[in-house]
Amino acid sequence: MSEYVLELKGITKIFPGVKALNNVQFQLKPGEVHALMGENGAGKSTFIKVITGVHKAEEGEMYLFGQKVDFKGPKDAQEAGIAAVYQHPTSYPHLTVAENIFMGHEIKKNHMIQWKAMNEEANKLLKQLNADFDSTAEMGTLSVAQQQMVEIAKALSTNAKIVILDEPTASLTKRESEELYRIVDQLREKGVSIIFISHRFEDMYRLASRVTVFRDSQYIGTYDVDGITNADLIKAMVGREIKDLFPKPEVKIGDEMLRIEHLSRTGYFKDVSFNVHAGEIVGLTGLVGAGRTEVVESVCGITRPDEGKVYLEGKEVHIKQPSEAMEKGIILLPEDRQKEGLIMSWGLGRNVTLPTISKYAKKGFNDEKTERDLAKKLLEEVDTKAVDIFQPASSLSGGNQQKVVVAKALSQEMKVVIMDEPTKGVDVGAKAEIYAIMGDLAKKGYAIILISSEMPEILGMADRIVVMCNGRKTGELDRGEATQEMILELAMEKGTSGKGAAK
Repeated sequence: MSEYVLELKGITKIFPGVKALNNVQFQLKPGEVHALMGENGAGKSTFIKVITGVHKAEEGEMYLFGQKVDFKGPKDAQEAGIAAVYQHPTSYPHLTVAENIFMGHEIKKNHMIQWKAMNEEANKLLKQLNADFDSTAEMGTLSVAQQQMVEIAKALSTNAKIVILDEPTASLTKRESEELYRIVDQLREKGVSIIFISHRFEDMYRLASRVTVFRDSQYIGTYDVDGITNADLIKAMVGREIKDLFPKPEVKIGDEMLRIEHLSRTGYFKDVSFNVHAGEIVGLTGLVGAGRTEVVESVCGITRPDEGKVYLEGKEVHIKQPSEAMEKGIILLPEDRQKEGLIMSWGLGRNVTLPTISKYAKKGFNDEKTERDLAKKLLEEVDTKAVDIFQPASSLSGGNQQKVVVAKALSQEMKVVIMDEPTKGVDVGAKAEIYAIMGDLAKKGYAIILISSEMPEILGMADRIVVMCNGRKTGELDRGEATQEMILELAMEKGTSGKGAAK
């Protein structure tokens, strides 16, 4: 009997012109949570698709409970007890929770679907996971965290012995992540073995006993979580030492660029005031749902505030739509870069120059050479790793997509750059590069507002930190005085009268 429930040896997967996996290996023990980490493009997703039968490897062997297996497709993997829960749930929004859970393996009797039995079974699974909704809820009405819960219930409905969780906490709040941790602990106690893919070190330390690292499609090593330092893990993932993850430059702070006074929007935020100067990075933080994004959307004309004033370089402005904000020099780099920041099917160059396309139009024709030259220059400026400017945005890693969004902002004459969760779903190497770009923008005199839920990011990059909770500003802290504990107190409405209380 093998000591591993799953073992892969010498797996190589080749796509036209690309070796997506090069002789990688992996071992999963019974009842183990095993983290799989690596930069975007390291081969993690391809590897998961080999395990689940989506891709067939050109070389290598896979063993399940000591027996060699050769899956012809995903159904083989599912029947063998392997299930995957992806970062973006692949659900049917207009169907019920029960229908989503049993899709493809419905409970039938005499060729008739047993709806009552399916709803009852689905409710049993949901109860195990402490779900606060039932099997008749429409999938599209659920939050991302709830949809993930349904995906886990779906895995349990197939009696999965191995569950793969792919970036499950990327879109979750801290509270939702804690609930997911509880579910993972529960699955492990029941003997389920789990492969947990994440960019977040806190996920790994909280859940996993071992971590395997891939880099550039190759296996680098497997380590005991208790025995590896952050620095060693980063070095294994990126192939170099990142001495300073937060390269915050010392910049002389210039004149005030943007000021908001007593801004309110009914139902979203109330009486919010703060400012940002040229060369300054102001962190805007708080728990997800605090109203941070809603405030900057009102500043940028995406929504309208009910009360309050916005000043740009000392003059009051009334911005009614995003194009006006950009004309005046304010740009928002949205949190969802794929839906709101880029046109994924377009080439990188055209994405970069889209906001300034009118500059290159002469008598109905584009001056394509000038447009291409600018796009190439800006993409090089932010060190985008791509084949050429015609490569579609969809083909890039998350970190490089974010760089294209930054290049797009630089194509215009900007004064204020608002970055909403700029490193969400991005690996540690790309994070360091995005922080370096942020520092360069500050040195060039841009005023930057950094919206982030990641404490190390806020503490590492911000000159001042504005904290929000339930739509209100609860405090403002200077870089030198701020600690994680102080920010959390303000973010949870515990510190509104003490040090750092709203100024």
